Order: sequence, then C-alpha cells, then structure tokens
Amino acid sequence: MKILLINGPNLNLLGKREINIYGKQTFEEILDGLKKQFSAMELSFQQSNIEGELVNYIQAADGQYDGIVLNAAAYTHTSIAIADAIAAISVPVVEVHLSNIMAREAERHTSLIAKNCVGCISGFGFLSYQLAIQYFESTKI
Repeated sequence: MKILLINGPNLNLLGKREINIYGKQTFEEILDGLKKQFSAMELSFQQSNIEGELVNYIQAADGQYDGIVLNAAAYTHTSIAIADAIAAISVPVVEVHLSNIMAREAERHTSLIAKNCVGCISGFGFLSYQLAIQYFESTKI
C-alpha cells in the first residue's frame, strides 16, 4: 500500500515554531517514526509553502497512491483550489491537523477541504498522522 503524506505552509518549521501548539518534534522525526511503525507500507512525503505546488502534488497522486494524508495547514481554511483538486481525483484523502482547530481562533473553525475528504483527524499531534494511516491500513483489500 502506497500512502502520500502532504504538508502545507509552515509545517517545515515543526520543532521550531509555536512548540506549545505543535510540539518539539520535527516532521522528519515524525516521518521516521511513521515509517518504522508502518514498515509494510510505502510512505512518501511532500511539503510546500506554495498553494499551487500542493495542488500539483494532489493531482499527481491520482492513480499512483492508495491514499493521501493531507495537512493543508492554513490553506485548509482558505483554498478552494486545494478543495477542487481533492474533488477531482479518485484517491481518498484524510485531512489531518496537529492541533485541535476547533479550539483555536474562529477563522480556523471552517475547513474548505473537509467536504472532499473521507475524514478529518485533528488535535492529536503526530498521532493524527498515525490514525490517518491506520485508517488506510484498515481499509486495504
């Protein structure tokens, strides 16, 4: 099973930025742990601070992956383009967030991408990614 993890803007700064919200782990550390835990799966990773690049990653995944774990970060709340890209592909997408977006600022309470995702996992730190991958693992044939 092939899963693509896609991270949006500022997530390249994990471990450095707002540690009280996002924790001390870098995404490289999170990814290493996920690859060890899910060694029977092929996990790939992309990150960009640029909306159009995220759209390109989503589109390119169609037919190449069994699932996408997407943390669109701030674009979750603003990007119709990313929502449209998810709707245009056949690969299922799980929306994830490290923080509980419903417990944060009001502008973070609306996800424009959620309606096109199979589910949303929010607020469990790096475990949000683990739970999303477990979903795909449990649905494989």
